[in-house]
Amino acid sequence: MARAPVSEAYYRRVLIKLSGEALLGGQPYGIDFDVTKQIAREVKDLIERRVQVAIVIGGGNLFRGAGLAAKGLDCVSADQMGMLATIINALALQDALEADGLFARVMSAIKVNQVCEDYIRRRAVRHLEKGRVVILAAGTGNPFFTTDSAASLRAVEIAADLMIKATKVDGVYSADPMTVRDATRYDCLSYEEVLQRRLEVMDATAIVLCRDNDMPLRVLNMAKPGASRRAIMGESEGTLINNINGVHTSSADA
Repeated sequence: MARAPVSEAYYRRVLIKLSGEALLGGQPYGIDFDVTKQIAREVKDLIERRVQVAIVIGGGNLFRGAGLAAKGLDCVSADQMGMLATIINALALQDALEADGLFARVMSAIKVNQVCEDYIRRRAVRHLEKGRVVILAAGTGNPFFTTDSAASLRAVEIAADLMIKATKVDGVYSADPMTVRDATRYDCLSYEEVLQRRLEVMDATAIVLCRDNDMPLRVLNMAKPGASRRAIMGESEGTLINNINGVHTSSADA
């Protein structure tokens, strides 16, 4: 039986920010390959809708630069170790994507030519135009900048139509919903409100980059089946942050 045609998406090009912790699954450390397979399935759904997908991935499941520095390691060395951890994660994700029949390229902000490509903006865009998933590793290539900041920077550089921040919860809350039972979930926010309320969405540098370059950001739980698909179809999934919206709380939580 012929497969039904897949409807095209509202957004043409998206950048997904994944934390390293997202790869943990139920493990205390390392990579849960069932999680990478689930991510690959979600990304494949987007590719089938003719969406160009770039991914920035963190390394917190292996090393966190800030944590290492807090234990006395030189801050620059600690951040460089964190960058290397993101490359390990990127290679694991590339393998999962290719096992699911997709074409994927890992591009690093630091030179590791025997392992992956250097990040070159025009080359990254060309890969996207050819339908390849581009996994952007090693953050910005500089210490003291988070992978959240790297994601905002790359989203602007590749002219993404939407940036998706994948988290463990289904949007932005007034407080940590894991510990505060009556925390309010926001459907919509402006970037100024995120900064003024000090909501822990991304670090301030990342938020300002998005604000100043008018990059819409949607925060959602990518582990929720179909969440990323609904987001790229323009549906209300998670929390939308841009320069237009004011505070709009979820009717279920208001």
